[in-house]
Amino acid sequence: MAKQVREGRPRSVHAWVAYELGTRIVSGAYAPGEYIPNEATIGQELNVSRTALREAFKILTAKGLIESRPKLGTRVRPKDCWNMFDSEVLKWSFESTPSPEFLRSLFEVREIIEPNSAAIAAKRATPEQIAEIEKAYYAMEEAQVGTEDVILTDIDFHMAILRATNNEFMMSLGQSIKTALMGLFRISSAEESGFVASLPGHKAVFQGIRDGDADRARFEMKSLLSKSVHRALDTLGDSGVDIAV
Repeated sequence: MAKQVREGRPRSVHAWVAYELGTRIVSGAYAPGEYIPNEATIGQELNVSRTALREAFKILTAKGLIESRPKLGTRVRPKDCWNMFDSEVLKWSFESTPSPEFLRSLFEVREIIEPNSAAIAAKRATPEQIAEIEKAYYAMEEAQVGTEDVILTDIDFHMAILRATNNEFMMSLGQSIKTALMGLFRISSAEESGFVASLPGHKAVFQGIRDGDADRARFEMKSLLSKSVHRALDTLGDSGVDIAV
């Protein structure tokens, strides 16, 4: 029987094993190119059956984290093979204390997607979609600092903008990075001052979209991202990483 699972952890044995090994991989405990301990060793350590272990290996293989090599064992694949848009890989990365470089990469992806999405939304959003963005913004204003509502309303705001592009690829990509956004918002909004300070920027983005001003919407979203990344890095105690936004 597997070790007792902490609250919020996967309940099935093989999912729990995948979580344990996955977090070790993304945290660097098992480095890319390194062979992980054999089934007998890991099975004994985690007190699980070979069947559960092999099911966990299938999960990690599907996410691009590991590969099995005949007669050699199982090794961690290079990072460029990892499916970084996988929700569990992203979740494990945040639970393993993300590095400043990891945050930089995520913000660079956001810089590519979100300012342009805001500009497209300013051109294409329907009245109903603009009302949805407005509702999401004012829900942010009403969110009680220190509660989960701070994170959820922020997510709703950004997802509403992606939907307002009326571009199916943008909307799908938004769902893929939703987990990443939740992790980022937990860091950048960790302190009351950070969340409150972000509200004017969110409002400016909404106003640009509402007014059909694509250039303003793009500019305000880029400015919002720039401030957000620096708050996140300050929270981690590292503001020396070169950020493109």
